[in-house]
Amino acid sequence: MKYRNLGNSGLKVSEISLGSWMTYGGYVENDKSVQSIEKAYDLGVNFFDTANVYEKGEAEKVMGKTLSAYSRDSYVLATKVYGNMGDGPNDKGLSRKHIFEQCHASLKRLGVDYVDVYYCHRFDPNTPLEETIRALDDLVTQGKVLYVGVSEWTAAQMVEALSIADKYLLDRIIVNQPVYNMFNRYIEKEIIPMGTAKGIGQVVFSPLAQGVLTGKYRKGEDVPADSRAASKSWGEKQLKDSQLAKVDLLVGVAKELDIQVSQLALAWILREPNVASALIGASRPEQVSENCAASGLELAPEVLAAVEAILDI
Repeated sequence: MKYRNLGNSGLKVSEISLGSWMTYGGYVENDKSVQSIEKAYDLGVNFFDTANVYEKGEAEKVMGKTLSAYSRDSYVLATKVYGNMGDGPNDKGLSRKHIFEQCHASLKRLGVDYVDVYYCHRFDPNTPLEETIRALDDLVTQGKVLYVGVSEWTAAQMVEALSIADKYLLDRIIVNQPVYNMFNRYIEKEIIPMGTAKGIGQVVFSPLAQGVLTGKYRKGEDVPADSRAASKSWGEKQLKDSQLAKVDLLVGVAKELDIQVSQLALAWILREPNVASALIGASRPEQVSENCAASGLELAPEVLAAVEAILDI
């Protein structure tokens, strides 16, 4: 496993990190989640991601209990705040009240004294940004949060947050968590250039386009019975013939390199220096092993050109 600095901080995180989003809705069995976390740790993954809204805190409990078997200083733990956690008017958003209450609740569920990274899960237009940044800074000062991040914020929103932090000498955002994969490249236009200039690294989710870039879904074939697409109405929205046709061509490129198409897709993401880590989800430990093998893979210029030609079709 290779490691990269998270933004302009001194914190080093594994190029492949493991998330717990797929426990949301009960898609992954609890024992498989535990086995996937254990396998990831054994393979050198040191960056684990969850959120308070995933199964209303249950994902945090599974993550915290499993990681408790390991030394706290051996892994980097991230969780998030913003989503709806109750029926009250203050049970959502990025107000000082909600941030403080949810941070304390997350720490309790995780069974830790601090989280390494605390993300604002989305932008909150109903709360003054200065209030949010000050609340996060207080958590850092108290030692309950070590680093601050955001997820799916625009470049302009992040720049404004940095401006407020610099004006009042508050803790700065060092990481953004956006979606990024071969079929969703929106961050290349503004987010990555801004992140490179301002010291904000990217930890990207859905790097395999929710399984489309694993090669298990093929054009004209039935969806595998044990796949995520079969378990929800997900498949109708995600499985586009145009994308599946490109996946078939990408499989050919991967075979020439003697790797899996999923590894090709992850290595393609990690070609970007501003990306600190690719955040994978896994329904079983074998998938973790396959994805972790992408760390350290360097794609030659001619391979990158071949991939670009396919994606441009």
